[in-house]
Amino acid sequence: MYNIHQLALKYLRYYTTASNGKGHGVHSPFVFDFIKFIKNDRKQYPSFLPIEKCRKKLLANNQLIQVQDFGAGSTVIKTKIRRIDAIAASSLKPKKFAQLFHRIVRAYQPQNIIELGTSFGISTAYMATAAPNAELYSFEGAPAIAQIAQENFDQLNIKNIQLIKGDFADTLPRVLQHLDRIDFAYVDGNHRQIPTIDYFNQLMAKSHENSVIIFDDIHWSAEMEAAWEIIKADERVKLSIDLFFVGIIFFKTEFKVKQDFKLKF
Repeated sequence: MYNIHQLALKYLRYYTTASNGKGHGVHSPFVFDFIKFIKNDRKQYPSFLPIEKCRKKLLANNQLIQVQDFGAGSTVIKTKIRRIDAIAASSLKPKKFAQLFHRIVRAYQPQNIIELGTSFGISTAYMATAAPNAELYSFEGAPAIAQIAQENFDQLNIKNIQLIKGDFADTLPRVLQHLDRIDFAYVDGNHRQIPTIDYFNQLMAKSHENSVIIFDDIHWSAEMEAAWEIIKADERVKLSIDLFFVGIIFFKTEFKVKQDFKLKF
């Protein structure tokens, strides 16, 4: 993983080269609409407040739990016995991005959603409430974390989430085998190059031209940056949007020329 100074320099480089994020100078109508109606939408949807109350409780919970980590590991907490508030502070996606995921799902209304990396379920809840008729399959490796996520879903009365526990290497192929297609996916697990590319290829096998896939922490490390470059270069990817902390890819065949955008967010 890059240290804080390296990340700061990378963010500065991104910020000085990214589009202003308001749509000015963007010649793609699809991306212009994405910016105007999704990225820059400031509406507070009804599910936002209860989900943020749930986040607040997690950030105030000092209970200790035992965590099994199948991925690259925590960058902040190295012990296997960890406090819930510390895990929440380091691993939950900030409100700004979690609410962006909600708006993307609300706009495109996918029917089958995959999330690799449930954590305590905050991003999961945002996506699930954006498309209540969808089926969301969320994967979490650590049983203690998955249990808390399920408690949060129950508290929020969210019924369209299937929480799958265990190592992604075992659970993801098993679930994908029974799905005809994937409309939307959010990949926030492992954070290494080879597994990330493997997840991409597995999801691509069930994706279609209207699918959307989001990758988390694309500038987290040299490995993740390498994975992002490989994903962007894939001939099946027609459009990519780099928001620094996440990368979004689209596959629409109507895009005759491959396009890559960096947008301030």
